[in-house]
Parts: sequence; C-alpha cells; structure tokens
Amino acid sequence: MNGKADKKPSRAVHFHLVSDATGETVHAIARASLARFPEVRPAEHIYALVTSEESLEEILPQILRHPGPVIYTLVSPSLERRLQSFCRAKNLPAISALSPIVAALGNYLGSKRETSLPGGQHVMDEAYFQRMEALDFAIAHDDGQMAETLDEADIILLGVSRTSKTPTCIYLAHRGIKAANVPLVPDLPLPDRLESLQTPLIVGLLASPARLAQVRQKRLAAHLDPSASSYSDPDRVQEEALFAQRLFARLGCPVVDVTHCSVEETAAAVANLLRERGERREKQEEEGGHGF
Repeated sequence: MNGKADKKPSRAVHFHLVSDATGETVHAIARASLARFPEVRPAEHIYALVTSEESLEEILPQILRHPGPVIYTLVSPSLERRLQSFCRAKNLPAISALSPIVAALGNYLGSKRETSLPGGQHVMDEAYFQRMEALDFAIAHDDGQMAETLDEADIILLGVSRTSKTPTCIYLAHRGIKAANVPLVPDLPLPDRLESLQTPLIVGLLASPARLAQVRQKRLAAHLDPSASSYSDPDRVQEEALFAQRLFARLGCPVVDVTHCSVEETAAAVANLLRERGERREKQEEEGGHGF
C-alpha cells in the first residue's frame, strides 16, 4: 500500500446518441445519467435529425465501428423498431430516453401521446417566443445597462464581479424568465429606484473572497493584464464581499452562495426563489379573497 486511496482505472466506453431532432434532449439525459458512473470515460457519438429510414441506415455502420450502448429519442415507431432490431442482433443495448417517462405520464393522465412530430419540444409556440424575448431582455440589461426599464424584469441579480451574473441570466432566459443583472462596485452608486421596485425579485449572489480572488486571477492571466492587479487583490476582494453582504442585508433580499455552484445550479436556486415568491403571493391573494 502506498497510503493513497485506491482508484478504479477509468474505462473508455462509446455511447451513441440518436435523435430525430437537434439531439439536445438525448444529450442532456445521457450526460446526467453518465455522471453516475465516474469510472467511465464516455466517448459520445451524436446523430441528429435522423428522421427517415435512409438517414437511420446511414448511421448503423458507424455504430458498429465503435460498438457501445445506443440511447435514442425517436418518435417514429418504425424507426424505433428498426434501431431496436439492429441493436438486438448486434448484442448492443438500445435505450429509449423518453419512453418510460411518456408511458408513466400517459398512465397517470389516462391519455396516449398524440404527437408524432420530431422535436415537438422545440416548436415555435408562445413559450418559444417568450424565451426569445427573455433572451433579448437579458442581453439588453446585462451589467447594469438600460436601468430605466429594470421594472420589467422578473428577476434582478446583484453581485460583485465574477459571481456568474451574466451566464445565470442567460440560463434563466432559456426558461422564459426575464433576468437583469447589476454589478456591485463599492465606489459606484446603484441605479435609481432599484430599492423601490416592486415587481422584480431582487436576488444577491455571493461567493467566498478566496474563490473570487482565484477566479479573478485566472481571468487576468488569460487577458495578460497585470496592470489591473487590484482587481484580484485579496484585501480589495474582501472589501467588495463585505459591501455586498451589507447591501443584501439592507435590501432584505434573498441570497444565493455561488462559491461551489455551477451556473445551472445557481439558476435553479434563483428560479426556485421566484416560484416560491409567486406561491406566497398567490396564497396571500386567496386568503385575502376569503376575508382571512
């Protein structure tokens, strides 16, 4: 024994992701599932827009070149049967990413799936245009811009530099949430009316000073700008963090610590805060309507 914890050697495995649409759904499901197997090094092969027998037949030899599990989202029964038959003959697992979920929902709802349209989740419906509007809003209101229309936001994120404000806003926009962000700098005033806004939910983003300094140092190194060394100076970062904490306490706004969070986790936490506020307001309205 050398005193080190034994580690299982990583194992490379080919995974074939087949979709009749963009492939985003099957890719996300596969990534989330494979994360449960840290000893595996996945080699992903993505086949998008497989909507005909011809396009399916074209990819089958590619699957054989690097045999491995096949995960798919195909709404066409004939294409699904063909892929399943092929995989059985080659002793490869073929896994439908959505069928168990669709079947369970159908049993609960007492309904059968109606659509046979590939990529049905990407149709240009009202929700699609809502997402596009939210994305335009996030870009226009990035980094404190267009402060005069902040009252149109669903969420306003406050935080010092490198607390993931911009990517979190973009991620929220893809969920149809209008998010703006305002940078916190001790020497600069906040936008007028920020503290008096009633419609948007204001959320503070915090990170540990040590983490902020580390991220800022990497950013400076990438941009080869040593003249901005105060940007990552530990004392300066500590001062900014305390300034942000005091401001959040004064505003009484919820705070999300992003020190160890991915952008997806931060966005999920912020979206939950918005949902919870909506539920509280709805409950208050119901109680008020009943004279409570």
